[in-house]
Amino acid sequence: MTIFNVFSLLGGLALFLFGMDIMGKALEKQAGGQLQKILSKLTDSPIKGFFLGLCVTAIIQSSSATTVMVVGFVNSGIMELHQAIGVIMGSNVGTTVTSWILSLSGLQGDSFIIKMLKPTSFSPVLAFIGILLYMCKSEKKKGIGTILIGFAVLMTGMTTMSNAVLPLQGEAWFTSLFTRFSNPILGVLVGALVTGIIQSSSASVGILQALSATGVITYGSAIPIIMGQNIGTCVTALISSVGANKNARRAAMVHLYFNIIGVTIFLVGFYGLNAVCHFPFVNTTIEAWGIAVVHSAFNILATIILLPFANVLEKLAILTIPDSPEKEGFALLDERLLNTPAMAVERARSATGEMAELARVGVMQAMSLTHKWDDALAQKVRDEECQVDRYEDALGTYLVKLSSRELSHADSQSVNTLLHTISDFERISDHSVNLLASAEEMHVKDIQFSQDARDELQVLEDAVQDTLNRTTEAFRKGDLHLAGKVEPLEAVVNELVRAIKAHHIARLQAGSCSIEYGFVLEDILTNYERVCDHCSNVAVAQIEVAQDSFDTHAYLNDLRHGNDTKESEEFHRRLDRYRERYLFPENHIVEEKEQ
Repeated sequence: MTIFNVFSLLGGLALFLFGMDIMGKALEKQAGGQLQKILSKLTDSPIKGFFLGLCVTAIIQSSSATTVMVVGFVNSGIMELHQAIGVIMGSNVGTTVTSWILSLSGLQGDSFIIKMLKPTSFSPVLAFIGILLYMCKSEKKKGIGTILIGFAVLMTGMTTMSNAVLPLQGEAWFTSLFTRFSNPILGVLVGALVTGIIQSSSASVGILQALSATGVITYGSAIPIIMGQNIGTCVTALISSVGANKNARRAAMVHLYFNIIGVTIFLVGFYGLNAVCHFPFVNTTIEAWGIAVVHSAFNILATIILLPFANVLEKLAILTIPDSPEKEGFALLDERLLNTPAMAVERARSATGEMAELARVGVMQAMSLTHKWDDALAQKVRDEECQVDRYEDALGTYLVKLSSRELSHADSQSVNTLLHTISDFERISDHSVNLLASAEEMHVKDIQFSQDARDELQVLEDAVQDTLNRTTEAFRKGDLHLAGKVEPLEAVVNELVRAIKAHHIARLQAGSCSIEYGFVLEDILTNYERVCDHCSNVAVAQIEVAQDSFDTHAYLNDLRHGNDTKESEEFHRRLDRYRERYLFPENHIVEEKEQ
């Protein structure tokens, strides 16, 4: 083997790892939020978790990435530890798909179909199709093109490595080296070390498949190495769990224990049976497809044996990392998910939905305090406002980091929407505290509005509640149709506020209302109006970002005054309908004095 073969080997390895990386990232990007939706459908059944983990890993071609996502989910409280166990087992089986694809390089035959299945035949075709798609303007086609190019580069690297190591079949030292790996302990250690360094069992198995082209590696030396590769892949999750909460660290330990126990059972069983039966294939040369078979057989058998004992693995992890007296919280937004931007976007959207709900509930509770004061409820409103502030700080930082990652067009739109809306939800929460202050003043000074004023405020409050409910629901569901109903509601709220102010001035002129009561009423009306203004901002941002437009002033102007547009016509139809829905009671009698 010459120095030029070494250069070819290193170049092939570089292409192989680079192709695997860009293909995996492109697959994640194309999958987008679907990964979050798949994993969010978990139940307490480890079997369902297993199949979900298998599917996700088969999509993104990386058990390490899936396990890191699981650690992030557990750390964020999205997933329970017992749910994570099935997913982790599924990811181990899902990662074997790569080895089967790479084993196609060993196909032998003269038929056209077999020749086309060889990487040397179809990789150039995939690369050509991929570059054509990559040059398209469509982001989806560009993404598919990136996947095909990445796969072609991966297979080219695999072929280059295989050709580079062919001269090793005549080297005595190389044969001697792999003979030593027949020692199970040494083989496991080498497999674990190499995989731990490159942090990908798929890549290390691929390298072993390339080396099998020398015809020197036997089943006896390959099996321990493959076992070690399964242990080495746990390094990524263990590193990722550093700094996470106890359950997240336990999830990483479950991954490690699953592979260590599985390897121990497999090796003890295999070598025990071999001592009795003397398997003839042990000293037979292994090919790429044989490595895929061993890799798959181990992971499937380990899952069959250990899946029924998932609760035992959980208890073992808890014994390793015991509970502490202090109750641990969950990370609001786990930065581990930033490595999978599509998942991070979904988590940020979910957290913003939680923030929106807190803000909505806070306003509703503060609204009720203007009717009946309650010290405990008032403190709850203050606590919720502080929590919303924490959400805004965490989300703002997280979204800025996320925006610097490579995002799909849809995910980029989502980040823009979130950046536009988190400040509005925070301001809505601020107004709940302002309403609380007005309610407290009414309680302390024993302010009671007239019946007419109370009736009018009830109509306004119903409209404000309707606006808040529609805004938060439209945001959480991503429902643009529902978001379109917020602006006409906000316009009705503005009209109601103006009407109540005019009625109050009339009562002042008639001497039936005091100026002091008017100040409190003015504060309440202003806060209701501004809450709905921020609701309008959220809904309009949601619609504008979806349309790739950010000129809010022009959008609102066209909506209210564009007589010839479909959107404007729909706006005015809804406006008329909401005006009829929110009418003041008839035959108001202005009392002489508000008591």
